[in-house]
Amino acid sequence: MTISADFCVPPPAVVAVPVVGSSQLFPVHRVYCVGRNYEEHAKEMGFTGREPPFFFLKPADAVVAVAAGQTGRVHYPSLTRNLHHEVELVVAIGRGGRDIRAEDALDHVLGYAVGLDLTRRDLQTDMKKQGRPWCIGKAFDESAPMGPITPADQVPAIHSADIELTVNGQPRQASGIDRLIWSVAETIAHLSQAWTLQPGDLIFTGTPEGVAAVQPGDVLSAHITGLAPLQLTIDPPLAALDS
Repeated sequence: MTISADFCVPPPAVVAVPVVGSSQLFPVHRVYCVGRNYEEHAKEMGFTGREPPFFFLKPADAVVAVAAGQTGRVHYPSLTRNLHHEVELVVAIGRGGRDIRAEDALDHVLGYAVGLDLTRRDLQTDMKKQGRPWCIGKAFDESAPMGPITPADQVPAIHSADIELTVNGQPRQASGIDRLIWSVAETIAHLSQAWTLQPGDLIFTGTPEGVAAVQPGDVLSAHITGLAPLQLTIDPPLAALDS
């Protein structure tokens, strides 16, 4: 429902991501993430097999959009001593729907980008042990940096692309999009059974093996064949702020 009225506090700004080759921006609605969607990453986290897909969300304002050719910056988050990188293919939804068939799912994709699902691993692990939700490990400020969105018709080979991440020039993660347990189309189909997808939704599709810790001062370079790369520097933690 749209209400024409004064607001008691300023409404939040629209979070938006650049689109390659366009002056238009992609307005972020929701951020969905797929857990354990590469077999080798599932194994390194203590799991095996092609389990049914599961999902978690990040707030829209967790997105830090980095323009092509720029180096983004995020702050080392509070409460953690074990911040992990997770490089991922990000899918931008341009046409919404629910109960979307896998064979129709790619028609709903506007484009693709390189993203990082930053994770407070120690907090996530602790919450898992206690059987509690682990939003605190995943859905924090600046936890979803990503590069610009490349329109889908410009990357027809995206589903066989290579995906990799280096930290300070040293290889950390390397795999292929064709190794996703649940493909992009299958993921969209599953998601749309649980939520009505909307234009502006982003889907972080899962990370390959090799996740590890980063520290302030580290420079992360994430690449997926055919997409604008994402370069990111980890800044020191923010000073205390009393708002």
